Amino acid sequence: MLSVPARQILPLFIPHAGCVHACVFCDQRRISGENKPASADDVRAVVMSAIKAFEKTCATHEGQNKTSQSIELALYGGSFTALPEAMQNELLDAAHPLLKLGAQCSIRISTRPDYIDTKTVQRLKSYGVNTIELGAQSMCDDVLSASLRGHNAADVVAACDVIKSAGLSLILQMMTGLPGDTHEKSLYTAGKIAELKPAGVRIYPSVIIRGTKLHEMWQSGEYTEHTVHDAVELCAKICIIFENANIPIIRLGLNPTDELSAGSAVAGAYHPALGELVYSKVLYNKVSNMLYGIPPGSSIEIIVGKGMTSKMAGHRRENILALKKNHSLNAIKIVESNVDFTPQIIQLRVDLQQP
Repeated sequence: MLSVPARQILPLFIPHAGCVHACVFCDQRRISGENKPASADDVRAVVMSAIKAFEKTCATHEGQNKTSQSIELALYGGSFTALPEAMQNELLDAAHPLLKLGAQCSIRISTRPDYIDTKTVQRLKSYGVNTIELGAQSMCDDVLSASLRGHNAADVVAACDVIKSAGLSLILQMMTGLPGDTHEKSLYTAGKIAELKPAGVRIYPSVIIRGTKLHEMWQSGEYTEHTVHDAVELCAKICIIFENANIPIIRLGLNPTDELSAGSAVAGAYHPALGELVYSKVLYNKVSNMLYGIPPGSSIEIIVGKGMTSKMAGHRRENILALKKNHSLNAIKIVESNVDFTPQIIQLRVDLQQP
């Protein structure tokens, strides 16, 4: 029997709405591809459309267990809790019909660490919000200051405590390559975020977007570009930190938009398949570490999970070529298992060179 998709996300954007600081890297309109912030009418329209589609699908597939399904309205961009309270409530009110479905439906908002307190979280919870995403960006105060964030690392910790104490799901966002950042500081940030035990993380390597303060800093030589290569090398290490902490990575790199790809992303770590590049590097590092001590001239068989052959091989088979060169291997074969592996879990079979 066909089934209703287990999880559906209804994304709406409120770019720059509520933002009280001009962070050096930020242009939410170009990042999101949306120029007009979502209104209460927009929320109602999206919600009602989703409800009709949901009920139609469930009616078509008689016996479908509605309670096992979920629809989540996600209000992305901006700083939701920095909006006037009346505007917040209006948007959340418009989403209320979604919560009346027999499904496990909810609302997700994103905001800043310094605009969260117990009273605010309790109000959000009463409107059906069950997930709050916080833009931590860095856990190093000097990096936050140089990026004009307007909050410090202690604000992040305090906000996380409030959200988790209320029983809500916490998602944290971090960035790499910010002004004043280093690989060591980014790894420190990842470690501190892992200690906060969020339900998931998003990793956004810095992209230089035309017209931002970061663009000016780059043009003047005050800021050095965080390249795609830099981001891939660094994020492959960060992925291991979160994997070891059993924290899923929800997103790696900006979602590609026509405007960013057409030139608004003038430099930095913008690539339509950045996540693919990073996970490919994770696999390379994993296999390379497993090969230490293998005699030169050996042949190996790498067993990977379903759909991971291309990631293991790398772009234009660069992983295969590098492994053969760096470990003096005779041959490499990739075998795809019928089991799902995470990017960090693989198996290796080695045919040692015979003397």
